Formats: sequence, structure tokens, C-alpha cells
Amino acid sequence: MSKWVYAFGGGAAEGRSGMKNLLGGKGANLAEMANLGLPVPPGFTITTEVCTYYYTNGNVYPADLKAQVSAALTQIEKIMGSTFGSIDNPLLVSVRSGARASMPGMMDTVLNLGLNDQTVEGLAARSKDPRFAYDSYRRFIQMYSDVVLGVEHHHFEDILDSHKSDHDLTLDTDLSAEDWKTVVAAYKEKVKEELGRPFPQTVEDQLWGAIGAVFGSWMNQRAITYRRLHDIPSEWGTAVNVQAMVFGNMGDDCATGVAFTRNPSTGANEFYGEYLVNAQGEDVVAGIRTPQYLTTAARQAAGADLPSMEEVMPRVFADLEDVRRKLEAHFTDMQDLEFTVQQSKLWMLQTRTGKRTAAAALKIAVDMAEAGLISKEAAVRRIEPGALDQLLHPTLDPKAERRLLAHGLPASPGAASGRVVFSAEDAELWTKKGEKVILVRIETSPEDIGGMHVSQGILTSRGGMTSHAAVVARGMGRPCVAGAGELRIDYRAKTLKSMGQEVKEGDVITLDGSTGQVMLGAVPTVQPELTGDFGTLMGWVDSIRTLKVRANAETPLDARTARHFGAEGIGLCRTEHMFFDPSRIIAVREMILASDEEGRRHALAKIQPYQKNDFVELFEIMQGLPVTIRLLDPPLHEFLPGNDAEMEEVARAAGTDIAVLRARNTQLHEANPMLGHRGCRLGITYPEIYEMQARAIFEAAVEVARKSGKTVSPEIMIPLVGTKKELDLLKEVIDRAAAEVFKASGTTLDYLVGTMIELPRAALTAGAIAESAAFFSFGTNDLTQTTLGMSRDDSGPFLEVYRQRGIYEHDPFASLDQEGVGELIQIAAERGRKTRPNLKLGICGEHGGDPASIAFCQRVGLDYVSCSPYRVPIARLAAAQAALGVRSDTTA
Repeated sequence: MSKWVYAFGGGAAEGRSGMKNLLGGKGANLAEMANLGLPVPPGFTITTEVCTYYYTNGNVYPADLKAQVSAALTQIEKIMGSTFGSIDNPLLVSVRSGARASMPGMMDTVLNLGLNDQTVEGLAARSKDPRFAYDSYRRFIQMYSDVVLGVEHHHFEDILDSHKSDHDLTLDTDLSAEDWKTVVAAYKEKVKEELGRPFPQTVEDQLWGAIGAVFGSWMNQRAITYRRLHDIPSEWGTAVNVQAMVFGNMGDDCATGVAFTRNPSTGANEFYGEYLVNAQGEDVVAGIRTPQYLTTAARQAAGADLPSMEEVMPRVFADLEDVRRKLEAHFTDMQDLEFTVQQSKLWMLQTRTGKRTAAAALKIAVDMAEAGLISKEAAVRRIEPGALDQLLHPTLDPKAERRLLAHGLPASPGAASGRVVFSAEDAELWTKKGEKVILVRIETSPEDIGGMHVSQGILTSRGGMTSHAAVVARGMGRPCVAGAGELRIDYRAKTLKSMGQEVKEGDVITLDGSTGQVMLGAVPTVQPELTGDFGTLMGWVDSIRTLKVRANAETPLDARTARHFGAEGIGLCRTEHMFFDPSRIIAVREMILASDEEGRRHALAKIQPYQKNDFVELFEIMQGLPVTIRLLDPPLHEFLPGNDAEMEEVARAAGTDIAVLRARNTQLHEANPMLGHRGCRLGITYPEIYEMQARAIFEAAVEVARKSGKTVSPEIMIPLVGTKKELDLLKEVIDRAAAEVFKASGTTLDYLVGTMIELPRAALTAGAIAESAAFFSFGTNDLTQTTLGMSRDDSGPFLEVYRQRGIYEHDPFASLDQEGVGELIQIAAERGRKTRPNLKLGICGEHGGDPASIAFCQRVGLDYVSCSPYRVPIARLAAAQAALGVRSDTTA
């Protein structure tokens, strides 16, 4: 018989933290806390295997599941001394999800389960607090009806708001027991009205309804969206955790809260969190009430009036501090804790590895390594490469003028400007039009996940530092200002008002998530300083990795940025980008229009000085590091003018009639230029083009070598080679140009001639091509296109369908198709090195900055990857993790 249920509580557990795949993150960590002897309410976990079984067997449970659940429920009853469904001494339980990867707020939860018209009276008598009992009952009806029965929560909010208004009440805590009885009756009547049947009174039916809802929520739209954004496989499934309820809403000696063992925004080693007196957990994360600070220091720093937990409940706070120390020492990482205080007793409801900003992740990893809690290798493994992106972009210029609109909580650091939108749907629509947006909400909910993902930043008028908006924004690396209570947001009018100012949809605002400020208009930014913890960690990274990291760069700005971020050379300089400069495009077009070689050479002579100066700058910036220069690649028609005014200008410069230009444009037009007259085919047809470029490269290299006295390392790359003969013909042109320049200058330099492998034929015949090529650079953008027969420019609309259908797990243009394209790279590498053992190998497509693709490059023995300048630190970290054997995917 399969074991589907694992119990925990009473100082012991059947599971442990290492069973995350089976028990989910929440269940595994609850088991671990129980085994550590921490105060955990007893419960049981239904495994992720049940979820998989459920979805593969037509939404049916295993036959023996019910008996195992019943036995585990009996064990909870024994530990708690109460009985599920008892009228005199009722046991209430919570039912929560728990996937192996944290998905905060994406799936469903039901609290206070086990209440009905009889058990609520028993709870009232047992607790001697009817107000608490009926408050819990109304919470249960609202949550269960929404999550399980499909009666939307706004119905209940309307009823509650009307009751408050009719009785001149403001806060939930103002309502008496009789008030809650009236609200409960109205809630039940609304359920009957909406469903045509009464609210379920049988507690067993309630339990299995909630279990089914949690399993069902694994496939709700927000969970599907979250998994897609975070690359979480759908086949992992979720566990379900059923746990005895403890109550933070029984009076002023009760509380609920969320805490982090360190500051998740900055990484500082300080206890960080919020709590609410006389409340349940959803009140904190939903932003319904403004929470209070845990520590006195945090309260004083924020200038808050409401007392901290440290001041109000000093003994409970001391217990919580002790739990904080034990859990962080045990898990050796920052923990995200949820707790409840029931009549001055602390209960721990959850611990998990806390989501944090990139800056906090760096500081925590470095601090823990320097304190000897973890190794330097563990610190490097711990940082998600993509998270570094948060640190590599500008922040607000501290000297810039700021027109303050509002001030809230600094919920997620960073800065962003964008146009105001008031719904997740509008955020996605505006983004598709090319606009950068700031999502403004009274409070966010899990349904907003898609709009939050595409927004530059998030602003809410409600909620605290552990609200949904704050937690999700930190996980996404988005700046967030939460709880800006002075904002008056009108969804219908699509406006927000604050400090006597009105902002309409489409107006630009700026968020500073590090200070909580909201400004009118766009505020200038400054470049980041990559020192401190960042510099320390990157030093460890560079001592570990074996894969070199270069940058794709052809402008001085790109080259300097690349060096600033630690690039070890240029892996791809696309010379065609230089041709589009306004000072030379006319000469380029003259060359294209020329009717013979003499005319082309005349035009190329005008271009050569510009090309030489381009390369001089790059060689000087790189200071002896290798520079791989790709000779002209795109088809010539891309350089021709697109309107009559430009055509007339080119015709005049070329001394020809505009009709000739139009005819040439028509002649050069190709039905499929990506597979047409481009790359080495241009060089073979018009060798004088590559000759000019080679001459410019060598003249620049000689000039810089003489001036600086340093080695200059040009690597000349022939694009789109499919046969050895193509490479041989063009290598002769390059070698001849080098010999002529070296003879004229009296200076000889080492250089390499290689090719870009971007055609399947080139990969398969790599052994022969390596006889002439000193290096291969895999152009994975085109190699993916030519291997899959798929245009990266046109495949977007159907690629998402392919991902949803499981044809491709990832976008093959973002993360390397290792089975197909990767197999060709491996074949080319093996065959090339069999011919030439010292063959230099790298990749220069967009995949050069993708951690999973970098891990593949490490496995097949490439020498370097090349990526965009801003992704160089990401690639360095990913390369170090690849050397350590860390899998760069969601199972890492």
C-alpha cells in the first residue's frame, strides 16, 4: 500500500526537510520544525504524488487515501485534546497548499474549517468568547465559499461594509458577537441565493471540499502564469497540508505575524517583520489592516506610533527570537516565518527560505560565508544569476529634483519610471504597445500576477512590508512602494490623488522602492557601483569558474560597459552596425549601387578610414584582450534607403539616376534574405568588401600596438560558412591583406581567422572546416533558426502555444534547445577538436547570457561565452555555478 499521508506534531514527524519533492516546501519544513521540537500545531501532509495521481486519473483520489487521512486526523485530535466535528470541544483545521517551489499566494487556502451552526456554539462555550467564535465562523464561510464553492468574496465584503455603515462601525474589531451573528446569517443567505443550496454543515464534506479545492488550484490561471514566469514544471504538483488551527483572534493576548530572520530588502542581520494583535494571518498579508513592527528599533526607525511586539509581548517576542536563531542556524539561510500567538503562547505555522532582493541575497550570502556558516562555494551556489540584473541597472540620481507625490513603505528596492495604469489587464495591454508602466492598485492580489510581471514597478495604497505586493515584487526584482495611505485611487475614473495633485492614467510617475517615495514625472538615474558585497562575491566567482566570459560589443560605450562588468574580451563585434552610422551610410550605398569592382573599391575607400577608427577605439578599450570581429553579414538591401528623399540623396552622391537606384533595390530584394545572399556569400561575390574590412582591422591593430606597446589580439570571423572551400577562399583574402599591411608598416602581429558556426552543415562538416579555422564561434541565434526551421522574428505567436502544449519547455531563442541545436554544437566541437586539438570554441548568440545554456557550454567543453554587456556578471556567476555542477534550472 502506498503511503500518501505524513503526520507531524507533538515533537515528532514522519517526514523531514529533505523530502521537499514529496511533501512540498511547506510540509517538509513543518516536519523539520516538529522534529526540532519547535511549537508546531499538529497536522499531516497529503503528498505531491496524490496531486499527480489526481490529474492523471480523471480527478479521482487513490482508493486508500481516505483511510490514511482519517487516521492522521485522529492523531491530531489526540494531541490537541479536541475532536473534529464535536459540538462540545471542536477541532478546527486549516487546509493549505505546499508546492516544492514556493508560490506565495498563487494557490488556495481555507482556515477555520470544521465550523458549522453547532460547532460554533461549542467553540463559543469552550473559549468563553462568543465574539471570537462567530468572527471565526464568518471568516470560514467567506473563505470557503470563495475558494471551494465559487461565491466571489466581494459579495461578503459588501454585506460586511453595509453592516458597518448601518451600525456606525469602522473596524472589524468594533463588531460584537451579536454583530457577527447577524453577518453570519446574511453570509449563509447569500450562499443559498447564489448556489441554490445551503452552506455545507457536515465537517467531513467541508474537509474534502477544501482538499479538492487546493489540488484544483494547482491548475488555476494565476498558478499557471506564476509557474510559466518562474519555470516551474506543472508535473511537480502540490501537496496539501491539514493542520490544527491556533487562533490569533481570541483577544488582546493573541496575535499573528510574518517575520524574516534577516532584512529581505537589504540583507542586514536584523529581525524583520510585522504583526497584528487580535487577528488571523490573512489580515497581515492581505493589507486589510496596517500591521505593527516586530522590533522597537524598526518602529523607531519608521517613526511609527503603534507599539512593537517587543514592547507589547516581551516574553513571546523572546521566544520568537529564540526560534529565529535556531531556524537560521539549522537551515543556514534566511528564513521567512509565519506565526500565531494564542493566549500568550507562540505557535510556528511555517518556515521557508525567504524571498529577497538581489542586494539582500548578496549581502546574506557574503556575510554568512565570512562568518563561517557556509562555504564560499555555497555562497556562489546560492545566488540566482538572473537576480543580479536588479543590481546592474541605474538607480535614481540623488542630486535630481524630485516632485514628491506620496510616501509609502520601501517594500522592494530599486527605481522605475513609467505610465500609470490601474489594472493588471491594462498593464499587459500598454506593455504590448511598447509602453513602460507602473501598476497602481489599492492592494494587489494573486490575480494581478501577469500585470505585475510586465510592469516596471508597483504602487499600492494599502498593505505592509509583507503584503502580497511587497513579497511578489521582491521575488520579481520589481521596485515596490506599498501602503502609501495618502493616495486616493479611483479605479472607475482611472485617477489617483495625493497632496492636492491628480494623476491620470498614462501620466508618468517614478517610484523609489528604497525610500518609499513616489514622484511626479521621470527622475534621472545614475549608474550602479559594483563594489562591496558584489565585488567580494564576483571575486569568489572568478576564482571558481573555468569558462571565460566575453561581450557582444561594437560601440565604445558597449565596450566600456563590458569591461566595467568584467568582460574578458569581445566575442562578437558586428561590423554591419558600424555601416549604419550617418557619416558613412552614403558611401555604403554608393558601394552597393556601383556597377563594377572599380566603383565598389572607390566607395569602399571612403569607408575604410571610418572602419579603422572604429577598431582603434575597441582595441584601445580592450587593452590586449581578444576582440572577435565578424565581417559583413546582412544582405545588402538592408542598407538601401526606404523613402524617396533618401533615395534622391544617394542618387546624387553616386552620380546616378534615381530610377537606377530603384532598379537596384528591386534587384537585391530577396524572398527569404535570412537564407540568401549574405555572410560569406557576400565576401565571395564581392571579395573587395572583406578585403577592405580586413585591411582596416590590421591597420588599427598595428597603430594601437605601436602606440600602447601592448599586444593586440584580433580574431577575424567569417559568417555563415557552410563549406571548407568558402572559408579557404576568404581566408586567402584576409591573409593577403594582413601581409600587405604588415609589410607596409614594418610590424607583424598574431591574429586568428575563424568562422561562425550557424548552419547545420557547418556543424556536421566541422572536422574539415577546422583544417582552416583557428576558432569556432557558435552563432546560436541563426543556428537555432536554421536547425528548427523557425524564424525568431515571427515565431512568437505560436511559440507560446508550443510551450503550453509541452512541445518546447522553454523559448528556444532564449534558452538553448539542447537536444537539437545543442547536439549539433557538441558534434561540431568534437569533430573540430579531433582535427585541431587547440581549436578555440565559444558561443556569441543571445544564449551566451542564459544560465542553462552556459551550463551546457561548460559540459561540452567550450572555452568562452559571449553576451550583451549588462549580462556579463550574470554569465560570470552562471559559469561559476556550472563549474560547481549546479543545474541552472528550476530544480537547482
